[in-house]
This record gives sequence, structure tokens and C-alpha cells, in this order.
Amino acid sequence: MTMTGIWKTVFVSGGAGYIASHCIVELLEAGYDVIAIDNFSNSVSGITGESVALQRVEKITGKSVKFYICDLTDREKLAEIFSKHKIDCVIHFAAIKAVGESMEVPLHYYRNNIIGAINLLEVMKAAKCFQLVFSSSCTIYGEPEYLPITENHPIGKITNVYGRTKYFIEEMLKDITRAEKNWNIISLRYFNPVGAHPSGLIGEDPTKPYTNLMPFIAQVALGYKPELLIFGGDYPTKDGTGIRDYIHIMDLAAGHVAALTALQKSHLRLKAYNLGTGMGVSVLELVKAFEKATDTKVPYIICGRREGDIMSMYANADLAKKELGWSAKLSLEEMCQDFWRWQTMNPKGYRTATNDNTNQELIKKSDD
Repeated sequence: MTMTGIWKTVFVSGGAGYIASHCIVELLEAGYDVIAIDNFSNSVSGITGESVALQRVEKITGKSVKFYICDLTDREKLAEIFSKHKIDCVIHFAAIKAVGESMEVPLHYYRNNIIGAINLLEVMKAAKCFQLVFSSSCTIYGEPEYLPITENHPIGKITNVYGRTKYFIEEMLKDITRAEKNWNIISLRYFNPVGAHPSGLIGEDPTKPYTNLMPFIAQVALGYKPELLIFGGDYPTKDGTGIRDYIHIMDLAAGHVAALTALQKSHLRLKAYNLGTGMGVSVLELVKAFEKATDTKVPYIICGRREGDIMSMYANADLAKKELGWSAKLSLEEMCQDFWRWQTMNPKGYRTATNDNTNQELIKKSDD
């Protein structure tokens, strides 16, 4: 897919993170220029403050990314970056996102995620940039009233602080687009992104304890952790474990390029789309699929349910297919294989990249 219209430069907040770095690959390959910021609260920096992930992105695409270290709560610095560039559109990824942690330090989450979003919107408005793709989440649906979940499902009955920050930002977007007709915003409600770029050069490298399932599974498969903890084996599901909609990170990334194209075609004011596969997969099914795709063993222990966890959640993504021309294409097997490739090439994630020759050799081999 190549870029259409006159937009050229996309500003990406949280650009060094897992989802954003994969999205930037798609943006660069679609012909956009990218300006990215990150404060490294959820991502890894190199020795001199560069983003290791974005250096790998440049290697994959052969194109450069303009990168700044910047925290969205620093409105002055943000405004300074906007004043240096003609920015056509913003993709807002930056947020802290650990559900458990959000319940322990709620004010930290509200300040970072909500004040950060307000600063970004104010700076955009001052720069007369009104085109935005917002990284939202299926957590805003709360406990599903029906499955699969459509975009019309009620939102707001949320079980954790992280999800509430996403919900509050969506409500804020609703208010500003109602009040000011210049805004043109798409909110993408992600289900469960997993996998990695097929090159194995970029992937998910959590800087906090493993709260996401696939990195935890891979750490157990590598022998770095003794067993996987599965929270809840007594749900009324096919095997007693929770059900989620896992989507390959490259499919998710392609969804952002499709959203940009849609914003260029028409003035939507505000529109929300689910990005998921529409298929519910249980925790045990994911573990078995991972073992099969990677020829590894993942011992597990089933523990009690976690407070705030939802039994079953998967998307109806028909609206994105109809209006964005987007649908998930990659299989569960490919999600597992691509993540395993990333994890085995980078057993310690990006942290090996700054001083480990073995890792550099692996990168070199992937080019051959």
C-alpha cells in the first residue's frame, strides 16, 4: 500500500514502544515520514539515549525516523517539537498500561495518561493539526454484555484504572469533536496484540514484570522462568481459562495505516473501530499453539482468578473491514512463530543490543 493524498509527516507518541515501533515500520513502508517521541518509561534506550527499537526499524525499512526524548507531561518541550516540523497527523500511543500497577498507583496513571493526552491535544490545536489516530483499548467495554463485541457495545463499566484512563480520553475526544468541527479523529480499540515483526529484529520487550501473556510464555519456554502462572482455571469456558482475541502486531500496525487513509478520504469528526480477529482463544489454547508452533514445552500452574479480570472477550471487527478495508490476516501459528523468532534472536530483548556481539551477529544473519 502506498501513501495517498497530500499528508506526509506523521507524529508518533510513545514511538519506541512495542505497538508503535511495528506501526512505524508500516508507516515508513507506506511512504510517510515519521517524527517519534518517547520518555522510555515502557521501552529501552541505548547508551546515548537513542531508541534501540527505532534503530532496528531503520534497519528493516532503510529509512530514517526523527526521534526526540520527550514526556507528554512536558508541554513546553512538546510545543517546541511541533514548532520545528510541519506535522500532518498524529498517532497517539504513549501511555502507561499495566493493569495491576494502575490499581496500585492510580494518580500516576491519571496524571501520565490523561494530562499527557490533554497536553498533546492542546499543542496539536495550537499547531492547527487536527488529524488524530488514538490508541484505545477493548478494556473500555468492561465485562461484555454480548459477544462478539461491536463498537456499539456500552462503554464505561471498567474494572481497572488503566482502562478508565482510555475511557476518559475517548469521552474527552467526543466532547472536543462535538465542540470544534476541525477535529478528525479515529479511535482504534485494540484487542490483544501479540507476535513480532517477521525479521525478528523488533518485538515486545517489557520493562516491567511480565504482565502480558506471550512474553511470559516465551520466558518459560526459554527456561528463564520455571512455569507459567495461569490466573483462573474455573471460568465457565471450554477449558476453564479466560478467552481473549489475540491479534498479530503486524495486522494491528496495518490497521493504523488504514485509519490514516480513511482520515484523508473523509472528515469523520470521531469514529471508533475494533481491531481484532473476531476469534476467541483461551489461555490454554494459546499455550498449546505456542508449544506446537515452536516445538517447546511450557509448564504451567493454574492459580486463583485475579481481581478485575474478565472471563471472555473477543471482537466483531466487521466495521473496520467495511469502512477501513482492513481485516486481520495472520494466524495464531504465525503470531507464535514470529514472537519466538524475536525472543530466540534477542533472549534478553533490546538490552543485549548495546553491548552484546552475539546479538549483532544474529541481526547480521537476518539480513543475509
